[in-house]
Amino acid sequence: MRELAILAVLVVMLAATQVDNGAFLSEQGVKDLLLNATILVLVAVGEAVVVISRNVDLSVGSVLGVAAFAAGDYIQGGGNPAVALLIAVAVGAVFGVLNGLLVGVGRVPALVVTLGTLYIIRGLDSVWVGSREITASRLSPGFVSFGHDGIWAIPYLGILAAVVLVAVAYYLRNYRSGREFYAVGSNPQAADLAGVPTRKRVLGAFVLCGALAGLAGALYLARFGYADASTGTGYELTVVSAVVVGGVGFTGGSGSVYGAALGALLLTSINSVLPAVGVSSVWVEAIDGILLLAAISVDRFMALRVAGLLRRRAREARSAEHA
Repeated sequence: MRELAILAVLVVMLAATQVDNGAFLSEQGVKDLLLNATILVLVAVGEAVVVISRNVDLSVGSVLGVAAFAAGDYIQGGGNPAVALLIAVAVGAVFGVLNGLLVGVGRVPALVVTLGTLYIIRGLDSVWVGSREITASRLSPGFVSFGHDGIWAIPYLGILAAVVLVAVAYYLRNYRSGREFYAVGSNPQAADLAGVPTRKRVLGAFVLCGALAGLAGALYLARFGYADASTGTGYELTVVSAVVVGGVGFTGGSGSVYGAALGALLLTSINSVLPAVGVSSVWVEAIDGILLLAAISVDRFMALRVAGLLRRRAREARSAEHA
């Protein structure tokens, strides 16, 4: 129901904008809309799995930035773009392992760990990159073209993001290990008692999140043709907002990656809609904040309602037994 509500809001918003500006949903307009959403969708999918397991990863923006520069540095040295993608994924996965070990095995709160690694990665990135920057002129033409071209209005980046989205969603829904992420997020203690390898699942969630943030970094470089020490700064807050707005419960155990992807698409669409209807872009962050607060409030309301319903059913069951 949450995902349907988000989809309805998105459709109404885009339709109203198209009525006001007839060129908004042109072929190029749709392509730009999807290109803008692709990077955020990829990172939001990984973040959603972490949040479902009742954790959060605030280091995704820093991971995206360092992975983007690592991929670009390799390509401008004459490296193969496909290998550069693998390098970016590997860089993200390494930091995911670090976060996962500290949170899953060390039992350190995820907020503290990932806030620390956010600054550590950003500091290492600044030392390594310094004042250097990577521009499109130093990248292979094929790599840059991949970041802009597509099939009609569907960019190649969007197709890749859709494949990742469907694969992760299928895994979470149809595999026992995928369902265990929800068990861990719903009640870690009960999951432990039920034999669920909670530490392994938390580690896996962070590795997946880091790997997708690394992949997003490489695609960010292909999309914008630029990377420096500040790439990805502040991106983590947008990602968390997209996940929560997409209906993934911040207390864990509920939601889906499809919802997170819709949340990402909604937030990036707002960035495109406001200028198209003549509204200043300075309102974007305010609207994102309002959507985030609204999503958290709805999530809390629904949690209390479900808890009340379960208590009432338990009382009715006890009454039936006594009768």
